Amino acid sequence: MVVSLFHGTISPSACSAATFTYPIIPDIKFLSLEANLVDNFSQNVPVGGYPNHGAVNVTGARFCNVSTIYTHLGGNDAVNVQVWLPTDTWNGRLQGIGGSGWTGGLPGPALPGMAAAISEGYSTYATDAGLGLSADSITPVSWALPEEGKPNMRLLQNLASDSLYEGALIAKNFTAAFYAKPAAYSYFSGCSQGGRQGLMLAQRYPDVFDGIAAGAPGINWNPFVVGAIYPNFLMSLYGVYPPSCEVAVLTAAAIKACDGLDGVVDGIISDPEACEFDPLELVGTAIQCPDFWDGPRRANNSRMWYGPYPDAVLSKGGSGVTPIGTTCSANGTCTMDPITLFQEWVRLFVLKNSTADTSHLSLAEYEEIFDAAAREYDSVIGTANPDLSAFRRAGGKMITYHGLADPLIPPRGTEQYYKRVTALDPKVHDFYRLFFAPGLAHCHGGPGPFPDTTFDTLVRWVEDGVAPETLVATSVGTGPVIKRPLCAYPLKQKYSKGTGDFICAVPDGLGAMASGLTPTPVANVNDEAGTTIAPRLSRRWMQDNHETYDDAPWDDDGDKNGVISHTFEGRLDNLYDQEEQGEMEESQALSCIEVAGG
Repeated sequence: MVVSLFHGTISPSACSAATFTYPIIPDIKFLSLEANLVDNFSQNVPVGGYPNHGAVNVTGARFCNVSTIYTHLGGNDAVNVQVWLPTDTWNGRLQGIGGSGWTGGLPGPALPGMAAAISEGYSTYATDAGLGLSADSITPVSWALPEEGKPNMRLLQNLASDSLYEGALIAKNFTAAFYAKPAAYSYFSGCSQGGRQGLMLAQRYPDVFDGIAAGAPGINWNPFVVGAIYPNFLMSLYGVYPPSCEVAVLTAAAIKACDGLDGVVDGIISDPEACEFDPLELVGTAIQCPDFWDGPRRANNSRMWYGPYPDAVLSKGGSGVTPIGTTCSANGTCTMDPITLFQEWVRLFVLKNSTADTSHLSLAEYEEIFDAAAREYDSVIGTANPDLSAFRRAGGKMITYHGLADPLIPPRGTEQYYKRVTALDPKVHDFYRLFFAPGLAHCHGGPGPFPDTTFDTLVRWVEDGVAPETLVATSVGTGPVIKRPLCAYPLKQKYSKGTGDFICAVPDGLGAMASGLTPTPVANVNDEAGTTIAPRLSRRWMQDNHETYDDAPWDDDGDKNGVISHTFEGRLDNLYDQEEQGEMEESQALSCIEVAGG
């Protein structure tokens, strides 16, 4: 727990509506305010419930729950904000908690995080963005399209950005009123939608928070969301719906082929870009089609967006949230389980038709949907502005981590954004650092280590000036437990046979981009119980273990069969070439989606 910056006492009688006044926010009208004292509150918050933290067991907490509702003038909305104020243990800091899926935070996703935050002494808040306290994180159907042809732009604007700023001002105001002094530091923490919210705050409201922890951010909103339905589109286009077990065979084979490339066989692909697994080896009856891993491409073969890496779990029948979801009957007949989380964006916002059938799109229709989404909504929720200069001038610090086995939000999109930020500000490492987590799924889960130290590391950076060169991460539910620091991008994990350690090495040719980062040897030695020993965090150069990496865009090697090329040019001047989405040319990947027995 961080050191407390507040040494006063708060009387329970202060938890009264009379204690609080409304902040002045243009075009906002407050409708109600309630303050209720909550005593002896307990909740077990598991990993994932408290973004960028580990599990927390909350016991006997006491706090003041201040709930307010406001509306935007002429907006016909009602935005709920809850601010929780610990009465006994305030540490002098504010921590906002972000949302997930199609929610701004309230009702469900943010509440466990808020509980954990007050147990650690933070005043905390979350908003429902006006979507309603019954909003569903999987689908926006309850609010997105009140009338055919007319999406609810007021509520989308709330979710995208407005409620983030407004909620922060309200929380800061109520915190200062309750403790008779403002928070010394203000932080925002989220993952997925919450990660996107964090980046939006840095881009559009750069002086609101001192520190932002933004895990697996759903930035580049339109290409990532429309790109996420590409596997569904391909299955319908070819009329092939592989059962989840077949897709799992492909994933397992890719992991087996590429796991040991880092020098250790541990079920984790540390460097997916170096993985040259050929799925054709598993083909029985072949149907030539674009590779799901490659991501969507236009008819002219130019890249539209990225796909997941090979070790991401692509199929989980009946979940509605995996890229290649299918459900199968007892006789072996399989049908598509659409990825509802993203299909609804196409139906309700892009096509503006609640009954639109997207199951039989042509490639031309898919391309038009992709382009229309960008035209209409990039300025609203795109969250891809690489200019963070105002955030830097305000003194802000930000940390992003992203699992390399994330099946929902392609980590290459986060990498592309970070490269664009770096192109504008080569000293980006002074205020914003990115960490990739090998083997980690979306936000948490999977065989890889989860960086449960992210938020506390951010606090140390903001308040003590300790810039993180690594994030300590620990796997959850694996045997053995893997504890391994993650490397600050563009450094990559590489196993050194000479030392028996994983090291964070500078990819060859990226010296300029890695400016300000120190390659760090990382111990990863199993003890007798099978649990890895805590890592050594040395800051010395490991030039003797430095190996060659290339990180230039993929280059077509002229293979007539269109099999993916892993020939890399490795030149720094190519790093930022063709950054515009329509110009990112990569070699076509052709594979098959029917495995033997399918």
